[in-house]
Amino acid sequence: TSRPRLVAEGLLDAFILKAEAIGTTIDRVGGMEAVPDAVRRYLSGHGLSLSLAVEPTPALTALDWTGLDTGTTLAPDQPAALGKALWGIAESGSMIVHSGANTPILLSFLPLHHIVVLQESDILSHLEDYAAQLAERPHPRNAILITGPSGTTDIEGSYVRGAHGPGFLHVILVASTD
Repeated sequence: TSRPRLVAEGLLDAFILKAEAIGTTIDRVGGMEAVPDAVRRYLSGHGLSLSLAVEPTPALTALDWTGLDTGTTLAPDQPAALGKALWGIAESGSMIVHSGANTPILLSFLPLHHIVVLQESDILSHLEDYAAQLAERPHPRNAILITGPSGTTDIEGSYVRGAHGPGFLHVILVASTD
């Protein structure tokens, strides 16, 4: 099967180029322990309160959230939520999230600012590589492919950001430790 060429030599560079081209902002950190500080920088930089819903996955709830007001459910009008992607797709700058007991899908759709943690080592080349990963594990009830912030030109041809989901998508890339 022929696959499109990536826009950069390495998977990480290709992912970043594609994600930024569609309006996603990127931050890179050296390890999971740096995620709370990266979240704080993002929220402060956008003039938001230091409050967000955090997906109740062990990788995120185990972090030190001192100084941030966090909960595992999204409050009405809460502007930000944090989740963890299973994989990134270098070809499109997309991320994959599966629903589950610790991964409520509403955190990916309701807040104005969606912040996603992605391990650099979990970036795949093409969408077909995700299909191969999925073949080796139980299928989720929902699989969400997140590609950039939400936007539409449905209304009189004018661009409206956040019309059908988060208007801002921010990815915190966590360096591989191997």
